[in-house]
Amino acid sequence: MFSLFQQIKKSENKPDYILLVTVLGLLLVGVIMVYSSSRVWADYKFSDVFYYVKRQVLFAGVGVIAMFFTMYIPYGTWKKYAKLILFSCFVLLFLVLIPGIGMVRGGAQSWIGVGAFSIQPSEFMKLGIIIFLAAHLAMNQKFITSFKKGFFPSIILIFTVFGLIMLQPDLGTGVVLVLTCMIMVFAAGARLLHFFGLAGIGVAGFVFLILSAPYRISRITAFLNPWEDPLGDGFQIIQSLYAIGPGGLMGLGLGNSLQKYFYLPEPQTDFIFAILGEELGFIGGTVVIGLFFVLLWRGIKISLESPDPFGRFLALGIVMMLTIQVMINISVVIGLIPVTGITLPFLSYGGSSLTLTLCSVGILLNISKHGKI
Repeated sequence: MFSLFQQIKKSENKPDYILLVTVLGLLLVGVIMVYSSSRVWADYKFSDVFYYVKRQVLFAGVGVIAMFFTMYIPYGTWKKYAKLILFSCFVLLFLVLIPGIGMVRGGAQSWIGVGAFSIQPSEFMKLGIIIFLAAHLAMNQKFITSFKKGFFPSIILIFTVFGLIMLQPDLGTGVVLVLTCMIMVFAAGARLLHFFGLAGIGVAGFVFLILSAPYRISRITAFLNPWEDPLGDGFQIIQSLYAIGPGGLMGLGLGNSLQKYFYLPEPQTDFIFAILGEELGFIGGTVVIGLFFVLLWRGIKISLESPDPFGRFLALGIVMMLTIQVMINISVVIGLIPVTGITLPFLSYGGSSLTLTLCSVGILLNISKHGKI
């Protein structure tokens, strides 16, 4: 522990301030929009219009402290403890499946209660597997073109984790995790032929997952034609579009959303971008998307300029995890893909999700201190 603090003290390089300011800006927008989108529901459920925003500020505060803490931990430290981190995440994933320990919300047993709060083990696993896979790829990159020695072991790990997450079930988080890891493996130099073979198996498996659960079929049907079942499976998508449409160029004004008045369910979580579009319009939505593009740009730059393979893969995994989540969430909100239950990083209301996201950014900022940013 003493040697760790000595390494932290010796690190005098500055982090990527553009990335830091971008993330803090998104976080500020998130706090404002959580209050604006949730105050009606909060008043109805808890007789306190500040109920959700107070908790969000608490989560954000803890997350920012964690972000600055991880920013000063040499990123090589995570490589040393990669196996322990992955093992701990596996333990959490098994615990959440045990009745009485795992909590069911929205049809998924994905949370573990801790006092008045709860944690989502799959959020820990997203970061845990990125750290482990980055270490694995850095040490075994020379074997990645070999199916038996390089590609196959990585794929087995990825889909084992995916299978555990699907037992909850949580398809959205599973998809984010798999896509992120696939990009990391591809960046390590895996052969396209192996990916093509895997794609065929993946499509068949995905179709099986869809057909095995009636609610997933209904979500796809609702996505294709939400007005066929406007009061059922198509309700969320329709209400989301009703929010974005009237927003126009400038929006109805901050706090003036109509859809948050019990039309759009839980507007402070998955569909917070719809309320943002309604209140701040096309311009507000474009600014937020622009900030996410800045985050992607700086993250890729940090990855490319990292001094070692572990740093490159770790930075790439973190930035792609965030980017994929943003793309899926916004695509759902504007009706491009079926509802998945994925939150919008930094903006959506959440505890473990927001805290772990900010921890990930802290690691990214530490990597930037060792590159040529």
